[in-house]
Amino acid sequence: MSEDLQALRELERLPLGLPAGLELEWLGVAGYRLTYEGVSILVDPYVSRVPLRSLLLRRPALPDPALIMRYLPQPAAAIFVGHTHWDHAVDAPAIARRDGCPVYGSDSLARLMALHGQTGIVVEPGRAYEAGPFVVRFTPSRHSKLLFGRKVPFDGPLTCEDVHGLSPGAYRCGAVFGIRIEVAGISLYHQGSADLDDAQTIEPVDVFLAGVTGRQVPRVLVPTHYDDFFAPLGGQLKLVRRVALAEVPEEVRAVSSATTVAALTRVR
Repeated sequence: MSEDLQALRELERLPLGLPAGLELEWLGVAGYRLTYEGVSILVDPYVSRVPLRSLLLRRPALPDPALIMRYLPQPAAAIFVGHTHWDHAVDAPAIARRDGCPVYGSDSLARLMALHGQTGIVVEPGRAYEAGPFVVRFTPSRHSKLLFGRKVPFDGPLTCEDVHGLSPGAYRCGAVFGIRIEVAGISLYHQGSADLDDAQTIEPVDVFLAGVTGRQVPRVLVPTHYDDFFAPLGGQLKLVRRVALAEVPEEVRAVSSATTVAALTRVR
């Protein structure tokens, strides 16, 4: 674990080479805020940080307005959700209600929004969705198999019928998407589910916001979803077990010597 943390510190010092004025902030897990020309969008925002006991005791996992205000004070123009596990989707309804912004995702995302008395936009793969200077497209993807590589956790559509029944396990995965973002003359690809659908053609991208088992070959690869999603923000960064983050640069170099591996410092 100490080796991984040391590798992370070194990766955080490397520049991403983003266009002037484009800000990219890692919110922890697979969450990001992108800001350009005064407009911010969110991808898989998750700052409420549901504790492990909520999963074990099947307690409701709901947004924490105080934490959302603390870590996401700037209004969002739009929210984009790749799949509906709690560590990707739990905060979207509360942010959307506060900011009056649209939320894009799967049928399961729309159902989650409806439980909170709101409307979610069910996306069409490949269709362009605009939010200020950002153009966003969804690509069908798949979630990586965890649990010793055999099963997708909490697979299937979200079917919960009451917001108070939204324990972590009720946040079913739903359809999974990779999210392509074009802004300021570059493209970014967000792959929060840590796997790809080999049947899909992924256009070349400049910056790949990749689950640590992603295998695209972009100009810059930014590892993501390696922090402990049960640990609250604001404390010391804790990594998920067996993440092997220190091995990522070497694995990427074995595929492409032209790809830079860099990391972002998590929001504090």
